[in-house]
Amino acid sequence: MENTKKILAVSWITQYCQATVRAAIEVASRFDAELSVIHVVDTQLLQGWNLPFKFHDEENQKTLEHIRAEINSVVNIEKKEGMKVKTIVKEGNPVEEILKYVEKEKIDIIVLRAHEKSRFEQFMVGGSNDELIRLMPCSIFLVKNEPKSGTARSKK
Repeated sequence: MENTKKILAVSWITQYCQATVRAAIEVASRFDAELSVIHVVDTQLLQGWNLPFKFHDEENQKTLEHIRAEINSVVNIEKKEGMKVKTIVKEGNPVEEILKYVEKEKIDIIVLRAHEKSRFEQFMVGGSNDELIRLMPCSIFLVKNEPKSGTARSKK
């Protein structure tokens, strides 16, 4: 772990990625490492649809820009002064794209959000975290999701 130079945080759903980004920034700060945040828009569902390319390209660009703006907003809130954070927004199969990025950039640690998923998140993310954990060629840091306010946690 002392040779940790590159860290990647994975954003599955941007509105819930703040804890993941916060944890990744802390880890990157401690190791004085480069930090990247990636979000992959799953386009597997669009395969086989016969949409006009112009419509698809315009909508796709708007979606990608919106996601990029959301991630940059979270990063700007959380990052420490002087810290550079690279944000990446891709489309395709999330697991494949993340693995490609990890191998290409020689990532040392990947930061993932670990939590109970809502039905919406299960539909959107599926078993991608599980698949990444099985296939990842580097260390993984899982961030436990904070309990919602007003919910009690039992202590053992």
